[in-house]
Amino acid sequence: MREKGSHRREDLDAVLGAGFLCHLGVVVDGAPMVVPTVYGVEGDTIYVHGSVASRSLVRAPDGVVCVTVTHVDGLVLARSVFEHGVNYRCAMIYGVPRVVTDPDEKLRGLRALTEQSTPGQWEYARRPSRKELAATSLVALDLTEASVKVAAGPPDDGDSPDAELGLWAGVLPVVTTFGAPVPDPVLPVGIEPPAHVAGRAGRALGEA
Repeated sequence: MREKGSHRREDLDAVLGAGFLCHLGVVVDGAPMVVPTVYGVEGDTIYVHGSVASRSLVRAPDGVVCVTVTHVDGLVLARSVFEHGVNYRCAMIYGVPRVVTDPDEKLRGLRALTEQSTPGQWEYARRPSRKELAATSLVALDLTEASVKVAAGPPDDGDSPDAELGLWAGVLPVVTTFGAPVPDPVLPVGIEPPAHVAGRAGRALGEA
């Protein structure tokens, strides 16, 4: 629905900033493939971790890909099945990506990926070695061609004849939260999770 759409950059930033998982649509060997992967944003560029896209780009360097990020906020339960729906926020980004080969940019991109999911982790953990960088596939895509759609609110049949049915209608919220950190079974006793990890327990995805 056109009225749910937006091309404003601030709306795009809000959707991208609230998550870290995307779906990357590429064409491999003439067939479409959609793979879940992680992403990170730096300036006007979204970095996506994915060997599938890299393999596709080698064979079709000018191929357009589509990256989508979706957040489900609730189930809209109406009085009739026809009026049921989903409250969501979704971004779609189109473009011809490039494989990141420059070591410095690859480090920046990997930092963006890491900080997107767990702010503070890049400074806490060991940085990638040259061998690890060489074995890592990273794709960059410009944010110029992007759109956002948002659906929110209650059911639309409150003023319809179905309102006389006496049935409950409303929204069943969907909230994704982080649980308490679970230590590696081989972690020595006494090593506690850092503050930037422990502090996320109980917080909703996208909450600062």
